[in-house]
Amino acid sequence: MRTRTRLGDLLVQQGVITPEQLSDALAHQQVTGERVGQALVSTGVLTEAQLVATLATQVGLSFVDLGEHPVDPSAVARVPAALCRRSTLLPIGLDAERRLVVAMADPGDVVAVDDIRSITGLDVQPVVATRDDLRTAIERFCRADADLDDLTTAMHADAEVEEDLSLVAAAVEDAPIVRYVNLLIDQAITDRASDIHIEPGEHELRVRFRIDGVLHEVMRSPRSIQSGVTSRLKIMADIDIAERRKPQDGRLSVVHHGRKIDLRVATLPTVWGEKVVMRILDNSTASLDLADLGFSESNHARYATSYRKPYGMLLVTGPTGSGKSTTLYATLNIVSKPEINVITVEDPVEYRLPGINQVQVNPKAGLTFAGALRSILRSDPDVVLLGEIRDKETATIAVEAALTGHLVLSTLHTNDAPSAVTRLTEMGIEPFLVGSALDCVLAQRLARRLCDRCKEAYRPDEAHLQTLGFPLAPGEAVPVLHRAVGCPACSKTGYKGRLALHEVMSVTEEVERLAVSHASASEIGRTARAQGMGSLRDDGWGKVRAGLTSVEEIVRVVA
Repeated sequence: MRTRTRLGDLLVQQGVITPEQLSDALAHQQVTGERVGQALVSTGVLTEAQLVATLATQVGLSFVDLGEHPVDPSAVARVPAALCRRSTLLPIGLDAERRLVVAMADPGDVVAVDDIRSITGLDVQPVVATRDDLRTAIERFCRADADLDDLTTAMHADAEVEEDLSLVAAAVEDAPIVRYVNLLIDQAITDRASDIHIEPGEHELRVRFRIDGVLHEVMRSPRSIQSGVTSRLKIMADIDIAERRKPQDGRLSVVHHGRKIDLRVATLPTVWGEKVVMRILDNSTASLDLADLGFSESNHARYATSYRKPYGMLLVTGPTGSGKSTTLYATLNIVSKPEINVITVEDPVEYRLPGINQVQVNPKAGLTFAGALRSILRSDPDVVLLGEIRDKETATIAVEAALTGHLVLSTLHTNDAPSAVTRLTEMGIEPFLVGSALDCVLAQRLARRLCDRCKEAYRPDEAHLQTLGFPLAPGEAVPVLHRAVGCPACSKTGYKGRLALHEVMSVTEEVERLAVSHASASEIGRTARAQGMGSLRDDGWGKVRAGLTSVEEIVRVVA
């Protein structure tokens, strides 16, 4: 009988660790009681992938890196997703002998292997993968799409529900409808979607997810299920299911893998029925640190100088969906202290923050932005967050609050930072008040981040870069940049996650004088840039040089 080589000796034989590192790990093992492999990982000598690969060699099995290894969707479909999740395994293909190749965290799990063999009727060839890689791959490949298609077929027979309101109450409690909606929300959260669009057409119901700022079509279903799905969502969000002629909005909460996630639901009557859009509000976003938002050192220093002041107005500008609220919440997390009274006025309150007084605007009850702001100023605030400056009345009160010793944080819809000054004067605010109250304007956009697993280095054409305005110093060689490729980890898009681009304008004496003299936004911009402000595109080019995003993405996002 052949004796199995001990793990530590095998690692030394393969040259992965030195004999000295093995001795240190054995000493660490005596103190902690960990296995040698775990001791090597916890001390930073080995990565988990190296450990698992060596363990696979020790037991005579192959190791696969699921981030690089192709996965056959038809193989995944042979094994129920519940079994994959329960036993942390994933079928990845068939080998030359028609055996089902299954990546496993624990290849010694004979019960799971027997279950797969009885379900598929195929012999099983286990291979080894890291537990983290398997969990990521399971979320990616064991999607709810097949279940959703099956449920769609099951619900297709209930076409009468569409027009008969008397049947709606029973339909929305029907198990297939409930499961369909739950699976849809679960899949959107798993896919990191920010919005779910459920859109009725003449013959079908289309579902799209917005992921990293871009809409992706997920599925199309028979139109006959539309009424049941819409009504189920309305009941969950506490919206009137009988009202179909006017827009409504509500809110619901779900628990996803132990995390509570809120969804803001809005309905919109269209010619083919009610469109439903759900904004997914992950409460962990509200606890982000400013350092997580991708500020460059110079932009962060400029911005920090403003929010550390006890009074003045700080505006974050940009289009809808550019991350303005996230930046303001991250700023609040810094300035909020037990000795400071922080009050917000929002429409709607997206994230509930502990220790902060949040006011929800309610126009039907007469509580507008301006009315709430007036009441807030009588409640002894130190810091006021105003969801958005929409009209002259709100802008006037906000400016007065900034001038009377309050720190006012708010958002404005402008394309760049200098335009915020002219926008406030166009609203009817006296230019000398704008110049005195406004302390800093942060313009922001969100760009997609290149996938770290598959991004490709290349040297672009110099003439093309010059056409785009990419900054090259005289005599500088064309830098090595990165571009999107696409792999299983990023769903073949080449991008995974987003990062922010910033333009931070401090309102200096020169900018204030320009505001008073009714100067244009372009004049204010020239002065601000001369004083060190970098434009949104400049910040984008810096992130392209750092390999964080691509040239094409900056051109797409910043005009």
